[in-house]
Amino acid sequence: MGLKAGIVGVTGYVGEELVRILCRHPEIEEIRVASRDFVGEALDRVFPHLRGHVDREIWGMEKLPDLAAWADVVFLALPHGVSAPVAREVLKRGKRVIDLAADFRLPDVKLYEEWYRVPHGAPELLKDAVYGLPELFRSSISAAQLVANPGCYPTSALLALAPLLKHGLVDRSTVIVDSKSGVSGAGRSPSLGCHFPECNENIRAYGVGVHRHTPEISYYAGVLSGGQVDVFFTPHLIPVTRGILSTVYARMERPMDDASLRRIYEEFYAGEAFVQVAVAGEWPETKWVLGTNRCFLGVTSGAERQAVVVSAIDNLVKGAAGQAVQNMNLMFGLPEVTGLTGPGLYP
Repeated sequence: MGLKAGIVGVTGYVGEELVRILCRHPEIEEIRVASRDFVGEALDRVFPHLRGHVDREIWGMEKLPDLAAWADVVFLALPHGVSAPVAREVLKRGKRVIDLAADFRLPDVKLYEEWYRVPHGAPELLKDAVYGLPELFRSSISAAQLVANPGCYPTSALLALAPLLKHGLVDRSTVIVDSKSGVSGAGRSPSLGCHFPECNENIRAYGVGVHRHTPEISYYAGVLSGGQVDVFFTPHLIPVTRGILSTVYARMERPMDDASLRRIYEEFYAGEAFVQVAVAGEWPETKWVLGTNRCFLGVTSGAERQAVVVSAIDNLVKGAAGQAVQNMNLMFGLPEVTGLTGPGLYP
């Protein structure tokens, strides 16, 4: 018998992407879904592209106890501040939870409340939550009951930074992360900033100095390096639907040529199915990763002992739903790549 998967918050882009991936997963026996919107509707009427693949009624949130009792694993694709109490109820029934919101990413409740400006809904669970970036924290994920799926920007940044930090190659006070994201990263709910005339033919920085992913990047960069890392992070909205391109800069502690730096990255990610280091002279593009769970990294040592790393991911897959399924595979002892292989979309 396969796994039974529940998805709460299915009518957003991440929830839909979870359905798209899980409906083709060979170890998923059945999917059931819930949301605050479109309750009672057929899922394939809300998302016609799923027609013929998933035929499920969207349950209301009042059916969460039934969903939790039935499922082996529950994915929470809910806003921050909403996920935590739902996770508590699912965990009480002995089921595994993968939370795609921010509620369990930061282990310090004060830090969470400072940056997200809401009370934490289940602070007692923070000690049990495991940060779900498989390439860096795989062993902890396998035994976890509660996994905090990373944010999309932190995924792109931390995969770019990890070899530099683990090997102590850079000055930890000089890390700059400059990221560009497609509009789907803002979610499906309409807003003025994502209105077509506002974002088309336009690029803008936002959350400068105050973006909520900043403490997440800084905290786990510190975990990787064994000390405080000062991260200067600026995100930008660009007029594409999906994809993140992050360019990471840091001053190196000692001179190193391109070939040596690239070799460190190749060795660090050797055997990783979803992280690929580009060959010399190649620089990752978002079109390389669309629809995939992959991260491409381009590396160089620039002038003045500066390391430059370019990281490309699909924000809805490796940055959200695909990574969540990768975590599920680890939690249930399945091959990590199950349901996640295959080429992406092009052009």
